[in-house]
Amino acid sequence: MAVKVGIIGCGSISIHRHIPEYFKHPDAQLVAFCDTDEQRAQAAALEYGGEVYTDWREMLDQAELDAVSVCTPNADHAPISMGALRAKKHVLCEKPMATSMDDARVMVKAADKNGVQLMIGHNQRLMSPHRKAKEILQGGSLGRVLTFRTAFGHGGPESWSAEGKNTWFFRKDQAVIGALGDLGVHKVDLLRWLLDDDIVEVGALTGTLEKHADVDDNAVMLLRTRGGAFGTLAASWTHHPGEDNSTVLYCEKGHIRIVEDPVYQVVVHRGDGSVEKHELGGIATNEEGGQTDSGVIASFVDAITSGAPNPIPGEEGMKSLEVVLAAVKAAETKSIVSL
Repeated sequence: MAVKVGIIGCGSISIHRHIPEYFKHPDAQLVAFCDTDEQRAQAAALEYGGEVYTDWREMLDQAELDAVSVCTPNADHAPISMGALRAKKHVLCEKPMATSMDDARVMVKAADKNGVQLMIGHNQRLMSPHRKAKEILQGGSLGRVLTFRTAFGHGGPESWSAEGKNTWFFRKDQAVIGALGDLGVHKVDLLRWLLDDDIVEVGALTGTLEKHADVDDNAVMLLRTRGGAFGTLAASWTHHPGEDNSTVLYCEKGHIRIVEDPVYQVVVHRGDGSVEKHELGGIATNEEGGQTDSGVIASFVDAITSGAPNPIPGEEGMKSLEVVLAAVKAAETKSIVSL
């Protein structure tokens, strides 16, 4: 029997990723769409079929649902997810999963208490170049990762958001955190997963350099892992033109360059001078033609149908959120924050 899914928030991330990926999954059925902008919900229902709601509470009460995707502004992630989890619905929540650690902990507890899945939409760890890089690292031929640098930058959410230049991403009351929470949290999750290590020290600079926003449009983080590796993470909404989604891992016996080359997404430079190039196909980006299958929706549905743990549970989202919130504190206090 198909997993009956409701979409809460029908903006761009739903239109481009969640909805089409559920639609093509053989074990998922879209049955309801909710958005405070009724026209957006109606447009989705007209194209894919399903009921229309403007209040997520009514949708949870009235629609016959097994699961929901929470694709709203950041400030609404936690209250909506907690409502759905308490209603015993499986939840796929966009990132960052919450805007406080207290809310994140409640979400995790609610999922556990009600016996339902809570998955966070950190898609970077499911992308083929990153999975190949992890495979190489786990093979051990490069030794330990000593230092790293990673970046996620594009021209800003106004080019992609359903609201254009008036996007909620620029408003602190709805976004709470800017590029750091939008893009930086993705790379925090990626680093933690690639290195199989937790971040324990965080320094950061943040600022609003270009956008008409009351949240950061740029952030640079200095990170150290429990195992001793350290490096930088840059998140930017002012990368012109195009997008930077690259990561470089400097290891004891060489280094790996990920998503720097347009053809070879993983390039391994070994200490003996040899070079390995791996062509793995495009990754999901906001650029034209870049909306490849994220793997997030398939993993979520498969976890529900199989009863197996999902690959990005709430506990993982919570650890990445903690690093981002530490970066906010580090920037405000001009200090290194220990976790």
